[in-house]
Amino acid sequence: MSFIRDGIPASPGIVVGPAFVLPWEVPRVPHVTVGADEVDGEIARFHAARHRAQERIREIQSQTVGRLGHVEAQIFEPQILMLDDSELINGTVAYIRDNHLSAPRAFELRMLELQSAWSRSGHPMITDRINDLVDIQVRVIRELLGLTDQDVNLGSIETPVILVARDLTPTITVQLDRERILGIATDAGTRTSHSAILARSLDLPAVVSLTDLAERIVPGQELILDGRMGRVIVEPTEQEKRHYRERDIRIREWEQELILLAHLDAVTPDHQHVLLRANIDLPGDAKSARSHGARGIGLYRTEFFVVGRSKEPEEEEQYRCYKEVMDVFPDEAVYIRTFDLGGDKFPLFLHMPPEENPFLGWRAIRVCLDLPDMFRTQLRAMLRATVHGDLRIMLPLVNDVSEIQRTRQLLDEEADKLRAEGIPFNDGYKLGVMIETPAAALTAAELARHSDFFSVGTNDLVQYTLAVDRGNARLAPLYNPFHPAVIRLLEKTARAGRDAGIEVCVCGEMAANPLGVFVLLGLGITAFSVAPSSLPEVKKVIRSVPAADAREAVARALHAATPDDVIAILTSEISRWLDLSLFSGRWNIEVVAPTTE
Repeated sequence: MSFIRDGIPASPGIVVGPAFVLPWEVPRVPHVTVGADEVDGEIARFHAARHRAQERIREIQSQTVGRLGHVEAQIFEPQILMLDDSELINGTVAYIRDNHLSAPRAFELRMLELQSAWSRSGHPMITDRINDLVDIQVRVIRELLGLTDQDVNLGSIETPVILVARDLTPTITVQLDRERILGIATDAGTRTSHSAILARSLDLPAVVSLTDLAERIVPGQELILDGRMGRVIVEPTEQEKRHYRERDIRIREWEQELILLAHLDAVTPDHQHVLLRANIDLPGDAKSARSHGARGIGLYRTEFFVVGRSKEPEEEEQYRCYKEVMDVFPDEAVYIRTFDLGGDKFPLFLHMPPEENPFLGWRAIRVCLDLPDMFRTQLRAMLRATVHGDLRIMLPLVNDVSEIQRTRQLLDEEADKLRAEGIPFNDGYKLGVMIETPAAALTAAELARHSDFFSVGTNDLVQYTLAVDRGNARLAPLYNPFHPAVIRLLEKTARAGRDAGIEVCVCGEMAANPLGVFVLLGLGITAFSVAPSSLPEVKKVIRSVPAADAREAVARALHAATPDDVIAILTSEISRWLDLSLFSGRWNIEVVAPTTE
């Protein structure tokens, strides 16, 4: 039976081929108890299995270095660290010692507890770590049960296939044979999961979050997988296959054009120059950003220092990571965001009680100012890194001028200490704020008087303006960055920045959306920061669309009554210059006609 399933585009490319369903699952663990005299032996057995699992992951990591490179191999570092995590180890040992459970059963229960705790956050960064938890869960349990590694080489397959699975872990994905696998389709997963990142490194087209495809598919059924649009078609017609082959040719031509754009200037046809920077999560991402044509880093997220870790990061570790990025961009600005903790990202060492509404609770700058010792360590590391280039400190979720003033006071105090210790730093650093709430946008003129720059986080701005959780699938249709209220808040922020003579940059997902780029250009915002992989597409928009046309269209959109009206105005104008269907699937926008009065 033919049907279509839409998911999340994870790795670009269009392939046609038969389905191979991988029967991957966590091994069943029997409920077994042991006698008091066997407890120490079970604890020793657990530690031995844990160490063997680490050794095997290190082997896979080493193989990945040779096959894909050092950056991709770092993906396995969290798993190696997790297996040494005191909460995982102590929790498992407690189940064995206190409840006389067998090692596999105790480990399984502890892993289920951690997965449950992490899954409640709903944040992609935490969700992706759950995938790592499952990976080590499977590996340690198989060690404890005496099972061999699961065969993922598919040696018996004669014809290349599209691999369909409930989910894939990083250690399985990296072992896939590119000659036998055309593409990957999974029921679970996110675009930023480690498995998706590895799929992109392997040049394997992939679609994730397909819900129940692995259950509905029959092995051998023909599939079309479009990793750019995020779509899988089961038993396609000849017409559909012809359409997607033609689409594949057009996209390949488009991608070649984008490659040529990487090191060209980001300038509109009517000579408006735009600064294009990159968003990164890890220090190693900086080199990828440069290779994609980034002119600096517009958002360096620092949560990787703390999320999933059981102790606070030390100053020296932070300094080295900041320096690593500065060394890649010695002549460009690097914007480093202070810890954006809380809401959905609490490190294990804080042991925070759950909040009923964490996104409206204790998070971001509020957490940092309430934990000054942790905050001072980060600020001090940042100050030390200023000697290596143009480092700019960015504060998340600021609503009030006092939050900037209190941070400046801490910076001044740490600067005085560094001087007294004879440690060099550049006192000409810049301090700015992220505009992420309606309160910040509405008081942007006041915040601008105390800030050296603005960076607009459109993801949270849309969420807070529309009262829509961006992680809630049920509310996804209501999460619309082109709502008139959002456009008007952006206009107010841009105007406040111009009046104060400070840069306004947008670092949220809106800056990677072709219509979003069009809106921002029309508002006079000329600095964007996006994921490295999105830079070529954003540059294509900038080099194709006159800024004057964008200003004219946005002037009309500011008076629109509905999101559909805004989108209709924008698409009718931008379609004169660009084919929107060629852009990544998450931005496929239906063109609608404006409503009549």
